[in-house]
Amino acid sequence: MSEAFLPPAPGTESHLSIDLVNSRIHLPGGKIADELDSPEATTTWLIERGLVDEEAALLSYCQNKLSGLRADLSKAFSIRAAGQPFDQQIVDRVNQALTAAPHTPLLRYSPDNGFYRSTDHPVTRLVEHAMSVIAEDAAALLSSEEAALLTQCEAEPCERFLLRTHGRRQWCSTRCGDRVRAARAYARKRENALKSSA
Repeated sequence: MSEAFLPPAPGTESHLSIDLVNSRIHLPGGKIADELDSPEATTTWLIERGLVDEEAALLSYCQNKLSGLRADLSKAFSIRAAGQPFDQQIVDRVNQALTAAPHTPLLRYSPDNGFYRSTDHPVTRLVEHAMSVIAEDAAALLSSEEAALLTQCEAEPCERFLLRTHGRRQWCSTRCGDRVRAARAYARKRENALKSSA
């Protein structure tokens, strides 16, 4: 749903964790677009990213678990981007997601195909597997040099995260950049008008 309104933020293509956090966005007018707003939408989001098979049908329990991880990663990214001390409870919950299911492809064998690797998991563990893959991506991002590039969009009301591709860029899309520049121009114009009237 978010991509219908805005293009993917820089870093989304290479980091599932940023993609997950940005799956819920604030739009002008107080509206919220949430790509995980139902079990069906959550299933579609996971299928599109190759995290579950196309035949998967997740329940609201799975939707709630993934939404919980999204909230934890959003908080972790906010803390990292602002340079604040980490909350150990968030770190613990991300670690729980990281270890909830193996994200390494397991060795399988079939008479027709011989040995092969597969990330198949019982249907009851599908969301845990997806969460472990996303948490692995978040852990790798937050513990890498790339974490210094993690920032939150400055355009109100947008709260999407991105990896800065340019030193001064602090917005997730051209549309948000235009809003930031327009707000700055308006603030300068207003400040000049106040100086003139004083």
